[in-house]
Amino acid sequence: MPARLVTRLAGVALRLPPTRSGPVRVTRDLPVRARDGVVLRTDHYAPKVRDAPTVLIRTPYGRGGPLRLLGRLLAARGRHAVIQSCRGTGGSGGTFAPLVHERDDGLDTLDWLRRQPWWSGQLGMFGVSYQGFAQWALAADAGEELRAMVAVVTASATRDSTYAGESFALDTVLTWAELLHAQTVPWLARQRELKRGQPRLAAALEHLPLVDADRVATGVTIPFFQEWLRHHTPEAAYWRNRVFADRVPLVRAPVVMVTGWHDIFLPAQLDDHATLRAAGAEPRLVIGPWTHGSPGLFVAGLREGLSWLDEHLLATSPAGRPSRDAAAPVRLYVGGPGGGWRDLPDWPPPAVETAWHLHPDGELAVRQPVPSAPDEFRYDPADPTPSLGGPLLVAKRAGPVDNRHVEARPDVLTYTSAPLTGPVEVIGPVRAEIHVRSELPHVDVYVRLCDVDRRGRSWNVCDGLVRVTPERFPTDSSGALRVPVSLWPTAYRFAAGHRLRVQVAGGAHPRWARNPGTGEPLGTAVTLRAGRRQILHDPAHPSAVLLPIIHSGR
Repeated sequence: MPARLVTRLAGVALRLPPTRSGPVRVTRDLPVRARDGVVLRTDHYAPKVRDAPTVLIRTPYGRGGPLRLLGRLLAARGRHAVIQSCRGTGGSGGTFAPLVHERDDGLDTLDWLRRQPWWSGQLGMFGVSYQGFAQWALAADAGEELRAMVAVVTASATRDSTYAGESFALDTVLTWAELLHAQTVPWLARQRELKRGQPRLAAALEHLPLVDADRVATGVTIPFFQEWLRHHTPEAAYWRNRVFADRVPLVRAPVVMVTGWHDIFLPAQLDDHATLRAAGAEPRLVIGPWTHGSPGLFVAGLREGLSWLDEHLLATSPAGRPSRDAAAPVRLYVGGPGGGWRDLPDWPPPAVETAWHLHPDGELAVRQPVPSAPDEFRYDPADPTPSLGGPLLVAKRAGPVDNRHVEARPDVLTYTSAPLTGPVEVIGPVRAEIHVRSELPHVDVYVRLCDVDRRGRSWNVCDGLVRVTPERFPTDSSGALRVPVSLWPTAYRFAAGHRLRVQVAGGAHPRWARNPGTGEPLGTAVTLRAGRRQILHDPAHPSAVLLPIIHSGR
């Protein structure tokens, strides 16, 4: 099928306005030289119109596939699309080191753009996941020429997502490392591995010590994986020039953010949104029922991104400024029966934070706790509590799933409300305070909120984990710790007749690396120590999950 027809059909499918620029001219493998001499391979999709703005996409995932379609869609809509492979990927020279070179290479590419005869002085950027990190690395230094940004499931800082709760996002990091390595192996060999269910990756996720897991998964040592195992403490200097959160307030370009409730970077992306709002910016935020790799996310990102670029990159373009209905600053999808899309003036909306307390006999209720004995379970890192669904890199394993299988394990405590007499709508940040007493000083506290439907199926809504070390939280006179747990934010409607459920466990492996219970270093730990822990819920230790309630008919 001719490329021009494919582009036209894609525009129709995305419900985009008709194109006006005519044929697209494509030039591939242009050499863009960085300041240290490394050549960055770049494709240019040129529109027929004159004085067209430019959209830059910098990526470590190659320049084919969906990016070719995006390049043509942009050019067909009167944009110069410049798609560049990050160094060490897609034919570009040098060695890929995540986040290290993106600022300088981005600035060098911008200098190259300024020297092109077709440069109009107007720049937009578009990026999904790592492509978005590359945007944030450049954005504060791009000057007034940067007129718009499209940031899809991404954030300015990856450190906190890598070490969520000060544990280690093992599944995400190792899966990403394997994915990047897979780009260097023959296509047929990769297809065979995928068809077999990636047994090497599965074995690596179970392997100890973690310092060998990259070799188990790929057959080679992956430098950044080794570095991330070593430099995991909050004070590690390694991350200072690899996060760009402190530069976000300096960004003046309009930003649209698209993400999903089960995305791995959701909390960090919402932090960026809050930073922009505090700096006086007016970003647009779209949050849907998506995971990191959802097809629906890809479609929404294209539709929102292209519309945003249409709106902000046409000040001098002869293609003309399209008509666009005024869009709400925040558009989000409320999950659960009776939910759906909502438009809001800001994030988070006003809400009443309500404590749902843990009670004896597995009860969850808003009434105050009563004198009671603690509940107890034993966590064994040799048989770690498994993770199930939720925010994962691989779409087919992510998102909401029925949790009954894991809830039946003896190392998972559940607390369930009575059936709701009316709907309860929760929108905003979710947190928990869990009082724990443990015979081991090194433990993890995992909390998950679920919706139990009328058939008894338990669907995960959001969750979070915190790694406890002896110096991190003080103990009270009874030896108990109060552990604050930040769960993923959410927008969810619990229907009448449904029940709320809270899980408490000692881990969620391999989404988070198992806690060996010994305090050994993350990468070299091999000794596994099981231990008992108690969850307290008496008046002196009011364990609870705190929900931002928008509407309650309970």
